[in-house]
Order: sequence, then C-alpha cells, then structure tokens
Amino acid sequence: MTISTVFNGAALSASLIMAIGAQNTFVLRQGLTRQHIFLTALICSLCDLVLMSIGVAGMGHALNTMPDLQRWMAIFGTVFVLWYGFNAFKKALHPDVLGDDHRERAFATPGKVILAGLAFSLLNPHALLDTVVLVGSIGAQQAPAERPLFVLGAVGFSFVWFFSLAYGSSKLSHLFNKPLAWRILDILIGFMMLAIAVSLIKMAGFF
Repeated sequence: MTISTVFNGAALSASLIMAIGAQNTFVLRQGLTRQHIFLTALICSLCDLVLMSIGVAGMGHALNTMPDLQRWMAIFGTVFVLWYGFNAFKKALHPDVLGDDHRERAFATPGKVILAGLAFSLLNPHALLDTVVLVGSIGAQQAPAERPLFVLGAVGFSFVWFFSLAYGSSKLSHLFNKPLAWRILDILIGFMMLAIAVSLIKMAGFF
C-alpha cells in the first residue's frame, strides 16, 4: 500500500504538470538561456511542495467553497500572462542569439528569478487548481497515515520534472544560436500565453 500510494501521487502529478503552460514555459526559457537554472527549478518545485501540502491539508475544499477567491486569482493571473505574452511578441520583433545580450531573453538576476517563479506558481490559477484543488482533493481521500506518502510521490515527480526540464533545455541552447529560432519560440510563447489568458478570463466568468 505504501509504494502504491507514492506511485499514485507521482502519477497524478505527472498527468497535471507535464502539460505545457506558463510555469513550464518560464522554466524552459531559463534553461535555454542558461540563466540560474538550479534556482529556477528549485523555486518552482518548492512552490509545488507548499501548494500540494496545503491542498492535502484542506485548502482545496476552501477554494471550492469560495468562488470569489477563484475569480480574483483568475483576474490577477490573466494580467500576468498577458504581460508575459506581450513581452514575448515584443522580443520576437527583435530576435537575437545566445551571445552577450542573451540575458534579455530571461530573468537574469536571482531576485527576478525568485519573483517570477513565485508569480508563475502563485498567480497562475491553473497551477493552483492542479496542485491545491486536484492533488489536494485526491490526497485528502487517502487514509491519514498515507497522505504524507501521497504528497511525497506528487512532490517528488514535480522536482524531477522541473529539474529535468530546466537542465534538459539547457542542452538545446545550441539550437538557438540563430535569431529565427528565438523569433519562432517567442511567437509560440506569445500565442500560448494568449490562449491561457482566454481560458483564465472564462474561468473568471467574463464570458
């Protein structure tokens, strides 16, 4: 039962976290530009640790019973991803390569990385619903003695995923030695952020 509980937690985390979204895009960009890779993966993983633990402890139920809180989370999240998408389109107009100015393609200081990681994790309703509500609600259904093991499995996969994505993408940086590669990536990221913004607006109940 112990091993299966850990596995179930990891499997649920995998099914949620591997979808391309704002948080994964942030990690991917930091990896490609080789900017504070370890810190980027660590901050996102630690946020998942906190959110999943809170969810299993009961916050998932609170969010389900407080629709206004979800609405405001969606509004703030929409503003943030629209800002990020706008900057992606802006960068696509002036692409460069991984040279001395590549820091402009990512958050280049530890403070900015931490703030961005927190924003992508805590101002992202999709991530909150996945970690707090979904993982929390399923984890809360486990026997009390099994809940820490369920969280261990879910959080363990989160650490593996973010560190693999960050360091794996850093190995692909040679593909981005041409401006066209950055232009394509930034355009894709921009449209992805727009799609996420539309889904968040719907979540907020505006249409």
